[in-house]
Amino acid sequence: MNYSMIRYILFRLFRVFGALLVLPFIVAIIYKEYDSAESFFMLILISSIVGYLGSFKKPKNTVIYAKEGFTITALAWIVVSMLGAVPFVVTGTIPNYIDACFETVSGFTTTGGSILTSVEQIEKSVQFWRTFTHWIGGMGVLVFLLAVVPMADGYSMHLMRAESPGPVVGKIVPKVKDTAKILYLIYFGITVLEIICLKISGLSLYEAATITFSTVGTGGFAVTNAGIGGYSTISQAVIIVFMALCGVNFTVYYFLINRKPKEAFAIDEVKYYFGTMAVAATLIAINIYRAGVLDSAGMCFHHALFAVTSIMTTTGFGTLDFDKWPEFSRVLLMGLACVGACAGSTGGGFKFSRALIIIRNARNELNFLVHPKAVKRVFMDGHTVEGTTVKSVSAYLGLYVITLIASVLLVSLDNFDYQTTVTSVIATLNNIGPGLGMIGPMGNYSEFSYFSKIVLMFDMLAGRLELLPIFIVMKPKTWRR
Repeated sequence: MNYSMIRYILFRLFRVFGALLVLPFIVAIIYKEYDSAESFFMLILISSIVGYLGSFKKPKNTVIYAKEGFTITALAWIVVSMLGAVPFVVTGTIPNYIDACFETVSGFTTTGGSILTSVEQIEKSVQFWRTFTHWIGGMGVLVFLLAVVPMADGYSMHLMRAESPGPVVGKIVPKVKDTAKILYLIYFGITVLEIICLKISGLSLYEAATITFSTVGTGGFAVTNAGIGGYSTISQAVIIVFMALCGVNFTVYYFLINRKPKEAFAIDEVKYYFGTMAVAATLIAINIYRAGVLDSAGMCFHHALFAVTSIMTTTGFGTLDFDKWPEFSRVLLMGLACVGACAGSTGGGFKFSRALIIIRNARNELNFLVHPKAVKRVFMDGHTVEGTTVKSVSAYLGLYVITLIASVLLVSLDNFDYQTTVTSVIATLNNIGPGLGMIGPMGNYSEFSYFSKIVLMFDMLAGRLELLPIFIVMKPKTWRR
C-alpha cells in the first residue's frame, strides 16, 4: 500500500474543497449574510492552508494500483463528507454534527434524503451549499480532481474506475485526464442549459441555479418546503427533461457531439431505460386516473412521468405525495428505484446495464439446461460481454442483497413500521432519498436514531461508490504493506 500517495491525494482534495467553498461565500456576500460569509471564509482559509501544507511535497513513489485506487476513493468521499458538514454546524443550521454529516453525505452521494423539517428558514448561502453538494457529487469528487490536478495517466485510471458507476468503466479518449475534462464540460453544459430553461420558465436565477444543481446531480434537495410541487407545470416539465437526460450514460452525449449517432443509439441500456420510463409512466397514469387521484388524464400522466423519471434517475423530487397513490403505483415505483439509471450517468441504483447482463445471463443458463452442449454468450450493444464482467456483476448482486438485508435488520431496531424500515434502506442504498411511510415525498429522516442514521450514511456511501471501495477499505488485508 502506497500510504504517501494516499495522503498526498487526500490533502490535494482539501485544496479543491477550499476552492469549492468560494461559491457559497460569494452567495453569502451577495445576500448580505455576513456571519455565514465569515464562516465560509475561515473554512476556505483553513482547508487551503492544510491542503497546501499536506501536499506541498510530492511523494517519490507515485505508483498506485487498484487497491490504492479503491482506498483513496472511499477515504476521499468520507473525508469530503465530514468536511462538508462543518458549514452546517458553524452557521448554526444543523448544530448536531451527526445530523449535519447525514445531510452532507446525502448531498454528496446525490441521495437527497434530509433531516431538516423546514428548508425555507435556512440562509441562502447555506441552501446554496446544500444543493451544490449534489452538483459536486453527481459527476464525482475525484473525477473533478483528475480534471484539474496533473497526475500520472496510467495510475489515475484506478481512481476513475473506483468512483465511476457501472459494471465496466473505460476512457472515451486515450487519456484519463482528457476523459475527465470532457465529462465535466458536458456536465457543465447541461447545467448551464437547464439554468437558462428554468429562468425562462419563470424561476428566479437563484432558484434556477439551486434546482439545477439538484437535477443534473440527480440529488433532490429543494429550496422550498413545497419542493417542486410549488412550481409551474412548465418548470416541472423542464425538470423532467433534464432528470431524464442526466440518467443517461454520458458517453452518449460524447458520441452525439462528435457526430456518431450510430454508436450513440446502439447502446442497449439507453433504449431499455427510455422504454421502461415510458411504459411505467403510462401504467401509473392509468392506475392513478382510475383511482381518482386527479380528474385530468393529462395531469395524471404528467405527474406519473415526473414521479417515474425522478425515481428511476434516483433524483427524488416530488410534485405530489406518491405515498398516497394506489398500491400498484407505489410498488412499481419502489421496483424502479432498485434498478435506477444508466451506467456512466449521475444517477444511482443497480443500473440498467447490470440488470440486462443478469437477465441475459439467466436466460443463457436456462437454455444451457435444455441444450447442455450449446455455447451461449451474453451480448450488450452488439458485442460479447466478457466472462469476468458477468462474474463481477453476479458478485455485485450478491453483495448488494447482503448489504440490503443487513441494513434493514439494523434499522429495524428503531421499531418503525415495515414500509418505512425497508424503503429507508432501499432509498439510501440506491441514492434516491424519498421512500414510503415516514420518509415519503413529504416526510424526512429526522426521527431516526443516530445509530440508524450512521447505518443509512454507510448505505448512501456504499451505494454511490458501487459497494466495492467501501468494503475494500474495511478489509484488514487492504492496509498491509
